[in-house]
Amino acid sequence: MFRMATRRIERTQESRRLLVAAAAELFAEKGYRQTSFIDIADKAGISRGSIPWHFGNKLGLLEAVVDDRLQAVLTGFAPPAGERPGDLLDQVMGFIRLPATRLFITLLAEAVEVGSPVREHYARLHAALRKGVQARIPAGALPAGTTPEALTVLLVGAVIGVHAQWRVAPEAVDLEAVHATIRALLPAGPGRT
Repeated sequence: MFRMATRRIERTQESRRLLVAAAAELFAEKGYRQTSFIDIADKAGISRGSIPWHFGNKLGLLEAVVDDRLQAVLTGFAPPAGERPGDLLDQVMGFIRLPATRLFITLLAEAVEVGSPVREHYARLHAALRKGVQARIPAGALPAGTTPEALTVLLVGAVIGVHAQWRVAPEAVDLEAVHATIRALLPAGPGRT
């Protein structure tokens, strides 16, 4: 009996994981509004009735997708136990190449529209990103006249803008040159160890 219950829990968790992964990929490709339950179910290979069972509705699924991808990103900002944190700017620039960033940029286009169902989730996403980045800015590493809050907004905004340009015209955006330029503009080296 215990083994059957364990298998059921494992299948449920796997179904949920597959749905979140499929939705994340489709939301990044097509946007939230243009993605249907049928699209997600087909991509995941799971019954579309599973989506409301697991998430309540499409907005619940969006929240699960954003939380999942955000957690993966924030985990990248945290050093392994016992290790010193790496260079914050390197990590922030590395964010540009993450598949999750494409999702966040696609959702941004919908989030800026008044009345968008994505707007509130996106505001929480930005707040969590800013909190994750700001927590890594060491005291005394700020250029004169700046605040951790303002530097965090600048770094998150730069990543979003650079990523959007890189996705649209990758041949025109040299990520290494952008990284070097941001570093030169921030000589105190936020997060350098």
